[in-house]
Amino acid sequence: MAPAPLAIRGVDHVGITVPDLESACRWLIDVLDCEYMYTLGPYRDDDGPWMREHLNVHPRAVMEKLHFLRCGNITLEVFQYAAPDQHAVPPRNSDVGGHHIALYVDDLDAALDRLRHHGVEILGEPTASSGPSEGQRWVYFLPPWGMQFELVSYPGGKAFDRERENQ
Repeated sequence: MAPAPLAIRGVDHVGITVPDLESACRWLIDVLDCEYMYTLGPYRDDDGPWMREHLNVHPRAVMEKLHFLRCGNITLEVFQYAAPDQHAVPPRNSDVGGHHIALYVDDLDAALDRLRHHGVEILGEPTASSGPSEGQRWVYFLPPWGMQFELVSYPGGKAFDRERENQ
């Protein structure tokens, strides 16, 4: 007999590691209007393999502290680690393990104005999608620690959804 389905209901949170927890959280609050929720940590195991077994990090890594922030309907779990084998350069989208967080906004131009006001590095100009994503505009931007974020907007819906509604 096959096991029961996972029955995934949604994304609970997205975890990100930053080089300076307090400055990253201040940026997320001040620039992206995230809301501070609570703090946990530190977590470490000075003698055993708990960190490797449970978090897939160096056994002597220390998760110094983490903050939970709410950003719209997304919860971010923002970590600061110290680890003997830590990499300080974030992966690019083209790297294995590369990633980004796409934030939906109703008004892409107003959101870009806010980012520009705060001196945020924006990668190019907004792109209008075509094909199944027609109706969508998007643009990438970088916080001070270099991780990739995206603003995306499709207030009139995407072609894919409109086509499904007409079937």
